[in-house]
Amino acid sequence: MNAEFPVDGVELTTLLVVEDVERARSFYTDVLGAELFREYGGTSAVLRFQGAWILLVTGGGPTPGKPTITFASPSDPDRVSHQLTLRVPDCRAAYDVLSRRGATFLAPPIERGGEIRAFFRDPDGHLLEISEVR
Repeated sequence: MNAEFPVDGVELTTLLVVEDVERARSFYTDVLGAELFREYGGTSAVLRFQGAWILLVTGGGPTPGKPTITFASPSDPDRVSHQLTLRVPDCRAAYDVLSRRGATFLAPPIERGGEIRAFFRDPDGHLLEISEVR
């Protein structure tokens, strides 16, 4: 048996643990422009964004498949273990659009070493970046 991986049809989903699925869904659809694909009883929502999947879920304790794992939203937004980076053709233009839609940036776009970048958070503190390669 040939166990090739990845095979055609494999797609990556980013899972984000949130306190309030409705609030997070609104942010990702209204601010970023993601498309709602499916919702599950107020505890999760699946979004499609630029060919990728984002799964928003509320926290919860261990399950049989992950017996030692607890899902929790970020407890300190200034301590980051991951971020979502969006490559954009024009960082300043994206900054203006996202700001008008309600994104709150940590600082205006900064040019640094061939790149222009700006960072913002979702309502639960997950860090996002817009980045333009120069």
